[in-house]
Amino acid sequence: MAVELCLLLLLFCGSTISEVQPIYKPPPGTLDFGFVPAKTYDTGAYHEPGAIGILFKIVHAFLYLVQPNTFPQDLIRKLAQQQFGNTQGDYQKAIYYEIGFIVSAALGLLFILLLPLVGLCFCMCRCCDNCGGEMHQRQKKNADCQRSCFATFLFVASLIISVGVLCAYAANQHLTNQVRGAKKLVNSNFKDLKIFLNDTPAQIDYLVNQYNTTKDKALSDLNNVGPVLGTRVQEQLGKEVRPALDAALTMAGAIRETKEALENVSVSVEVLQEGTERLHANLTDVKMHLSNTLNDSACNAAQAASTCNIIRNSLAQLNINANFSGLPGVSLQLARINDVLKIDLSSLVQKGYAAFNDTPDLVVNQTRNILSDIKSVLESIGSNITTFTRALPVQKILADLMVHLTQSEAYVQDYFPLVEQYDFYRWLGCLILCCMLVLILVFYYLGLLCGTCGYDKHASPTTRGCISNTGGNFLMAGVGFSFLFSWVLMIVVVLTFVTGGNVEKLVCEPFEDKNLFKVLDTPYLLNKHWKNYLAGIIFKNPNVNLTFEKVYSDCKENKGIYTSLHLEHLFNINELLNISMYTEDVALKIEHIQINLSKIILLDEIGKENLLNFSSSGIDGIDFSAYLTEINKSVTKVDLLSFANDLEARADQLPKGALENALKGHANNIRMIHNQQVVPLEQAMSTLNQSIRLLKRTSSELMVKVKNVISAVNAAQDLINNNASQVIVQETKKYMDTIIGYFEQYTEWVKESISMEVAACKPIANVIDTAVDIFLCSYIADSVNTFWFGLGGSSMFLIPAIIFAVKLSKYYRRMDTEDVYDDTENGNNGYHKEHLYGIHNPVFTSSVEQW
Repeated sequence: MAVELCLLLLLFCGSTISEVQPIYKPPPGTLDFGFVPAKTYDTGAYHEPGAIGILFKIVHAFLYLVQPNTFPQDLIRKLAQQQFGNTQGDYQKAIYYEIGFIVSAALGLLFILLLPLVGLCFCMCRCCDNCGGEMHQRQKKNADCQRSCFATFLFVASLIISVGVLCAYAANQHLTNQVRGAKKLVNSNFKDLKIFLNDTPAQIDYLVNQYNTTKDKALSDLNNVGPVLGTRVQEQLGKEVRPALDAALTMAGAIRETKEALENVSVSVEVLQEGTERLHANLTDVKMHLSNTLNDSACNAAQAASTCNIIRNSLAQLNINANFSGLPGVSLQLARINDVLKIDLSSLVQKGYAAFNDTPDLVVNQTRNILSDIKSVLESIGSNITTFTRALPVQKILADLMVHLTQSEAYVQDYFPLVEQYDFYRWLGCLILCCMLVLILVFYYLGLLCGTCGYDKHASPTTRGCISNTGGNFLMAGVGFSFLFSWVLMIVVVLTFVTGGNVEKLVCEPFEDKNLFKVLDTPYLLNKHWKNYLAGIIFKNPNVNLTFEKVYSDCKENKGIYTSLHLEHLFNINELLNISMYTEDVALKIEHIQINLSKIILLDEIGKENLLNFSSSGIDGIDFSAYLTEINKSVTKVDLLSFANDLEARADQLPKGALENALKGHANNIRMIHNQQVVPLEQAMSTLNQSIRLLKRTSSELMVKVKNVISAVNAAQDLINNNASQVIVQETKKYMDTIIGYFEQYTEWVKESISMEVAACKPIANVIDTAVDIFLCSYIADSVNTFWFGLGGSSMFLIPAIIFAVKLSKYYRRMDTEDVYDDTENGNNGYHKEHLYGIHNPVFTSSVEQW
């Protein structure tokens, strides 16, 4: 049922799951579909054991020493296929793999069998006054050293046993604590599964509703077909149209500039002619008055003669240099330009611009019918998606799964108290086992305490105190309980060791490195007729490459269940919801768009004729060299300011008097002529220079330039009239690619969302991790393995503890007889044995029972 839900949840995605057509280039504008709504799962499938984790690592290291072999995949496969033992080497391989466990278990069994038997023999031997059962202690020189060594060794062994007991108790308590806290983890997994089921319909609705984003964007482009398609057509045609119109508009500006330049030439020439005539007359007067002044008798004086002669010789320089009276006029050209300007060429070009800029409106007017059909197709796609989604029995399947999930949760909740109760029994049993060791340890520690504190080295063996004697009895009591309990403890250790150790090596470690999944994915393993068991269950087609390892890994990465289970092998989504057929309808309707741009007139015949009239206006016939020759001359032969300054300087060389003053007056007069007449003439010459040079540039190959402009306009007009259909088809194709690209973006987004976000199966991986990695391995296996590790270590150290306790008790217990001390007899240094003399010398008889 769960698989069916996962399949049906994703039916709506249409062609997104199948192979899609490659996205057209250039790619369309990116659509923003937002984020698929998804809630956060609470379960963290990871267990941190805390401080006891150090013990777990020690146990893992010990298990590696016992069993360092790699996971036996081949043996497990044969065992699962019931082929184990068909070959002779199978048992050898199994024994080789389990050799560590076998040897350890054999030693444990030997311990179980021999220790009770040894204990029985030991008791019987002591009852016969052997094996230390005789209540007589021989005196030895190193008795104190031996007693100290035995006490130390027993104390060390007891400490080691205590550590083992603490490890076992900690593991026992850890398992109980985890079982009590497991309810929260179980509830968290059920909660995540409910979120998984409840959140999936909302994700489906979100993906379906996001079709509106695609539709709205497509409708927006269709409603703005003028700005979109019309602008694209306009941009393509504008690559030739706009330069042609710009050239025509530039030529219209050149006509106006030519008129202004001709007017400036005409005015400037007139000004220069009049000005030079007046300047010539004034300079003539200045020369005449200077000549008269120089003819004065004062110039005949010896001091002034040379200066006057120099001034008289320079008077010839006071004359005009440029002659503008012979320059040809430009009135004819100006008249023709004025005739050309009677037609507003700029206005005609602007009309061409306006007509061309109306291309988007023409597109809108000529595509109304087709656009309405396309909008109907888009609406039908959304309607079909909604209808198909509602037809899926998703809600019913979800409701059924929710019922099963709720029943399972109730079942777990009902039986969880029973689990806790059985765990309490287990905890109590393990606690009793620990208490057995604790009881033995209590006897040993009390024996050491009483024996050490009550021991009097001055007392003879038969006169030892009550406390010391009690300590020895405690030690022997510990020995007795060791023989009674050790075999029971070792039975538990062997059973838990073999079970827990193999669970760790055959389940937990292979699960962690995924070797366990590789075994499960072995072809024909779980079903001899199916190559892939999981694919056979889901698809009824075992040839589909669907593995446990891949499904678990994908769910671990929180991918969508569609991707994880490869559900595309179960449903042909193209047949259920094929959006491509709708996009084909849209493409066909867009391709039938016909746009006629023949009404666009860039420049009419009047404008073209106006351009030709401008080229034949005659400005290229102007004698520019004559103008430039005179313009390049100075107005006067000499710079009047320099001449005036030089005249004034020479006047200063003359004696003070009327001659000096007269010459300075003439200098000032020359300066005034320069400022009032020469400077305006120079400004007029500058204006004439600029205008003549502008006319020269404009007239250069004017006919060729005009013909090029007219040819460009004609070529652009021909493109609009004859070749625009090809441009329109190309741009319509691009426009269609943009519209279709929106659908492809939607399908790609849905595909990505289904692969990674919709029905993300992280809870499924969490359930597996919780059951195997946390419950079985971290909670149970690690705790059980640590328990037998501590219990087993304590049990093994009972053997040396028994030996040392028996030896040490002889030094603490009160003896019935003792050696007689005599310092003169037979050279024995005061010690002799009673049987040599046939004397029974009970100095003090102990009332304590012998073992």
